[in-house]
Amino acid sequence: MNPKRLKFTNRNGVELAAHLYMPADQKPKFFALFAHCFTCSKNFSAVTRICRALSLNGIAALSFDFTGLGMSEGEFEESSFSSNISDLLDAAEFIEKDFQAPKMLIGHSLGGAAVLYAAMEMPAVKAVVTIAAPAYPGHVRNLFSDSVAKIEKNGSAKVTIGGRPFTVSKSFLDDLEQKPLDTFLKKLRKSLLVLHSPQDEIVEVSNAAEIYSSALHPKSFISLDGADHLISNPQDSEYIAEVIGSWSKRYVIEQEEKQENDTRGNQVFVRLSGEKYT
Repeated sequence: MNPKRLKFTNRNGVELAAHLYMPADQKPKFFALFAHCFTCSKNFSAVTRICRALSLNGIAALSFDFTGLGMSEGEFEESSFSSNISDLLDAAEFIEKDFQAPKMLIGHSLGGAAVLYAAMEMPAVKAVVTIAAPAYPGHVRNLFSDSVAKIEKNGSAKVTIGGRPFTVSKSFLDDLEQKPLDTFLKKLRKSLLVLHSPQDEIVEVSNAAEIYSSALHPKSFISLDGADHLISNPQDSEYIAEVIGSWSKRYVIEQEEKQENDTRGNQVFVRLSGEKYT
């Protein structure tokens, strides 16, 4: 029954909680790794709905809680955007060891920015999908802009995000500023799918335009017209999964088939005949 509860340990010795959604009646077409939004968790409604819908489309999906969030160990105050990236790398290593290396990364909001960075270090990944992602990670400062000065002065401060209290450190803010996406997107060399709503009031759709324009082809953009930032409507989650499933046929499955059939680099034996070749 989906999801299957799993745990793995990251490079810092912190145990992270994960959910694996497997297709019920077929072998997975491939494995995908899902990164949740800032201060969310693997149990967030959009995450569970999209991952479950992906499994119905034949794609195995692993979601997990970043360090200090959800059911994972660690302190959120000690985490950072960089630690999110390393958690993704450790999650990919876990999937590869016990199942199969992920061929696709999917990220929602700040998780979308994180998967773009993590993909650079995952050769097996063929495609990256961002959902309502900011063009630069520092965008999340807007969620607690009234407390930024206090964080800068005192080194940390307790802020309220989505009705829940979190302690945000200055090192967390500093780390965000060191990660501008446009400086490396042209080196990504992965197929990219950008999904964003023009009605998104948290991360404006202009962020999608920046990500799209900075990346090289193959790249695609899908407008999630009418959706909100948190993808709270179940129909939007199902639509996202259907789009990803259809898009992946060309940019993951067909790419795998081409690679398997590619004879470049293999030895070829040639026999020549005729008067000049006796």
